[in-house]
Amino acid sequence: MKSNPAIQAAIDLTAGAAGGTACVITGQPFDTMKVKMQTFPNLYRGLLNCCIKTYTQVGFRGFYKGTTPALIANIAENSVLFMCYGFCQQIVRKIVGLEKTSKLSDMQNATAGSFASAFAALVLCPTELVKCRLQTMYEMQTSGKIAESQNTVWSVVKGILRKDGPLGFYHGLSSTLLREVPGYFLFFGGYELSRSFFASGRSKDELGPIPLMLSGGFGGICLWIAVYPVDCIKSRIQVLSMSGKQAGFVGTFASVLKNEGIGALYSGLKPTLIRAFPANGALFLAYEYSRKLMMSQFEAY
Repeated sequence: MKSNPAIQAAIDLTAGAAGGTACVITGQPFDTMKVKMQTFPNLYRGLLNCCIKTYTQVGFRGFYKGTTPALIANIAENSVLFMCYGFCQQIVRKIVGLEKTSKLSDMQNATAGSFASAFAALVLCPTELVKCRLQTMYEMQTSGKIAESQNTVWSVVKGILRKDGPLGFYHGLSSTLLREVPGYFLFFGGYELSRSFFASGRSKDELGPIPLMLSGGFGGICLWIAVYPVDCIKSRIQVLSMSGKQAGFVGTFASVLKNEGIGALYSGLKPTLIRAFPANGALFLAYEYSRKLMMSQFEAY
């Protein structure tokens, strides 16, 4: 297939959507536990306690609250992320003076991923806002922070529009960018370094599903360990702004440190790290294989 930027972008976008879907299907229950523990650390003693309470209070469906916006968020984020990743790789090639078809180093790929994440954050923030609010609706209502209401995607969307207008969907944008840009440098860097390790001099394209999943999981671990406190602040801003005006990133960060200590910034880290391997492994496996399949189909013509 001749190099066609439009076709290449469409392939990357579609493969990214496939990866995002696989990520949500495998990791949603752990993501729900993470957001609950981040926002209400005093209500849960640990991951097991959070799981038991969620099941007792809401039932099994409680683990999948916010799945619809999570699917939309991940499909939108990863579609834009991987489409822009291809464009940003070309930008990096121009900056370092490489040919269009030249292979980038692992760190150059990491830089391209970091650039691409800034664009992905613009579509991720609104959908993640709705997801986080749905996931913590029970706690917000029982704590008296908000009145009881319908717990649906549409009711949350209407509430945001009525209270804050369209810009209300961008509560937590600055913390989302602070998480995404450095986080995805480590995400793609960890993924590419791990693939290089497994390839051992061979082409990375020859790797099987197990090395790909392990590489994706390693990239996810690198991301979350580094930026987890930022994600914790983002979740608080997005959820607690339901009950009134919420301080920005610096104000919320200072308040958590002063009133709850540094440990509160890591509440929910365990389910996040457990989720990282299956969810991110599935993401990259679905992305790489669907991309390879589409590329081979176009090359046949």
